Amino acid sequence: SDGTPDEWREMLDVNVVSLCLCTKEAVRSMRERGVDDGQVIHISSMYAHVQQSRATAHFYLATKWAVRALTEGLRQELRDLKSNIRIGSISPGIVETEFSYRMNKDNPELAKKLYSSLHALQPQDVAASVVHVLSAPKHVQIHDILVRPTEQEG
Repeated sequence: SDGTPDEWREMLDVNVVSLCLCTKEAVRSMRERGVDDGQVIHISSMYAHVQQSRATAHFYLATKWAVRALTEGLRQELRDLKSNIRIGSISPGIVETEFSYRMNKDNPELAKKLYSSLHALQPQDVAASVVHVLSAPKHVQIHDILVRPTEQEG
């Protein structure tokens, strides 16, 4: 896999550790305040559900598979505690943000080519998925939403 150990640690810190810390504090706060019908939404990735062949993406994919596993583990933990706090994730495909430029910092033309090759999702498309999850009735657990551009492969 491409990348340096420092880049891998940063990716783990951002995609996994910070997600765990924020989730832990959110659930703790809800439970302390007697909120038993709260909602936690993780932002994952379509790549937590499909394998990618690009060597530069393997470590990123591993962090998103970790998010998927942690989301399900916490869902089961909350269920075992008889809590009605719901946890789910949204797994977007290609969204037109600065992300692709950061992932391809050595070759910004690759990111530009990606965004010009299809009609990518926009941030508001992901936001609409968040609103959908939040508007679900309290007895409905939306575990994961996979959303991608119609033209996206894989």
